Amino acid sequence: MEDRLAKYLEAKLPAANVRVTNLLRIPGGASRETWMFDAGWESEGGAESHAFVVRKDPPASLLETDRETEYAFYSSFWGTKVPVPRMRWLEPDASILGGPFFIMDRILNVEGNTRAPQAPPYLAVQAEIAKNMYEILAAIATFAWEGTPLSKAATAPTVDTAWKKELDHWEGIITAQELSPQPVMRAAIRWLRANPPPPAQRIGVVHGDYRVGNFLYREDGSIHGIVDWEMAHLGDPIEDLAWSFNESWQWAKDGRPGGIVDKATAIAHWERASGLKADPAAVYWWEVFCHVKCQGIWITGARSFQEGRTNELILPMVAYSLINTQDQSLLRQIGRL
Repeated sequence: MEDRLAKYLEAKLPAANVRVTNLLRIPGGASRETWMFDAGWESEGGAESHAFVVRKDPPASLLETDRETEYAFYSSFWGTKVPVPRMRWLEPDASILGGPFFIMDRILNVEGNTRAPQAPPYLAVQAEIAKNMYEILAAIATFAWEGTPLSKAATAPTVDTAWKKELDHWEGIITAQELSPQPVMRAAIRWLRANPPPPAQRIGVVHGDYRVGNFLYREDGSIHGIVDWEMAHLGDPIEDLAWSFNESWQWAKDGRPGGIVDKATAIAHWERASGLKADPAAVYWWEVFCHVKCQGIWITGARSFQEGRTNELILPMVAYSLINTQDQSLLRQIGRL
């Protein structure tokens, strides 16, 4: 893979003698393979080097997403108040690395581990990380997306249909991917359809997987990169807020979103920074919905492994540990457990 990357970069850069070193797959990446590497080369100005990340489509994953759409969302936020890595090249040719891919700059001297905020030195700056986390989420929610690259890659619903578009999508995924009946989630879907949320206050960017674990931070509590935009779409910004509250991401197991902040404080940060209101009825509806969405992801991974389309052990591990757990989380959410 090092040689193939070097050859690719040599064709893309005004460079010669490209060398790829320190190639390492980043753990996780259950929806797209993520590799980091260093590249060095000779240019007219002398020797140069740079740190990159490559995101490559795997044979199968927890969910099927479009890399071109992900690339467009990243590109739209470059240079804004929402920190993202700089995109470099989008490559549809699967023959180069064994799957379509894109390459972006690597953000250095940062941490992204979900558990790190529970221990020094990050424990002391949990409040600052949380404040920055929800202020950036507010910037995503209020981003003026019209005319940016993402506006050509994503279809905008209306304020009245945003909820239905997402629910239809994820119900369809459960129907297509389930290996066994999902009675708890089917009950949730019936409730969601019978009790639609208030109309969205605006149609904005929804990251789709906004949580501790999908941003890069430093020891002072600052955040330097929002990553993993593979589920990004246009819709009701409350969806992202509710997603960040899901029990699956309560890493400290103490009821706090992300294990770093209480829900009321998170909402206060978001409302103050966005100028939007977190209507309790809307937040509750989207919280119930997010259990359905999570389950759709877990069972997609289970089917991928069951059908032999992948041997990535993270997929059956997630399915085994989280499918039943997600049912329990939903039942607690609605006061039935």
